[in-house]
Amino acid sequence: MTSTNRQKLAFAICDFLQSSIKSGVIKADDAEGIEVAIQCIGEAFGVDHSDAAQQSLHSIKPASLQTIFDVFVATQKKIGESKAAPAAAAAAAAAAAAAAAPAGPTAEKKAKAEGLKALGNKLMAEKKFADAIGKYTEAIALDDNNAVYFANRAAAYSQDGKHELAIADASMAIEIDPGYSKGFSRLGHAHFCLGEYQESADAYERGLKLEPGNASMTQALNAAKSKIGAAAVRSAPGPSAGGMPGMPGMGGMDFASMMSNPDIMNMGKPHLAQSLMQDPEAMNKLLSNPALAKMAGEMGKK
Repeated sequence: MTSTNRQKLAFAICDFLQSSIKSGVIKADDAEGIEVAIQCIGEAFGVDHSDAAQQSLHSIKPASLQTIFDVFVATQKKIGESKAAPAAAAAAAAAAAAAAAPAGPTAEKKAKAEGLKALGNKLMAEKKFADAIGKYTEAIALDDNNAVYFANRAAAYSQDGKHELAIADASMAIEIDPGYSKGFSRLGHAHFCLGEYQESADAYERGLKLEPGNASMTQALNAAKSKIGAAAVRSAPGPSAGGMPGMPGMGGMDFASMMSNPDIMNMGKPHLAQSLMQDPEAMNKLLSNPALAKMAGEMGKK
């Protein structure tokens, strides 16, 4: 299904909901919520149900979503009852698809869309980003299978601070034309602005595979990688609180107790060393000291 088919389907859904409100099928208490749903669907798929030009472009009249669905249900029922050949199902599906089949934009519409794109580019240069978005949207309404229009609107959305919408448009540009490197450039920029540096780097790398010599994308990729590296450094664990730099095996020793023990403090004095050599009992006394025994035990565990 092309993007034109999606817009026709979205337009048909909005038309069905609107007619259900007018006919009273939807209660008055629920109408406001349905109106909001219609608006959200229109914004998501770039269609305006109230716009006459778009009605001409996207409407499937005289067919409707209800009639197409009724035909489908009736066909399914008939197939189930008669166990008809698969050809019957194929014929029904073909009929439904034909009702919603898009007619590609005429040469006149394409020319008008190009003019709108040029106006959008001029507004971008003047930093009138919201107005530029409007012109690109009009161009898309006339020719929604043009990757350039979506990529340009993605750039305008990013400049206007609407990076999530920029990601959606850049992704659509890539879907329409996977070989269009600017689609990946717009995607990488939007992710970067949202702080999604890994996604940004991935997009730039894919774009550079299509256009290896692109200096702008290379510089942007390096910036994204720099952000990733900085985040990794910030998240790295620090040295153990109980250890000593360069002496990890000494982390379990209680230096405060050692320094307050008079026997240990006197070990460096000459008279203590001489006493230990002349009096074996003095050595036994030192080794029986609880602090030394605990220290020796802790060191033995390392």
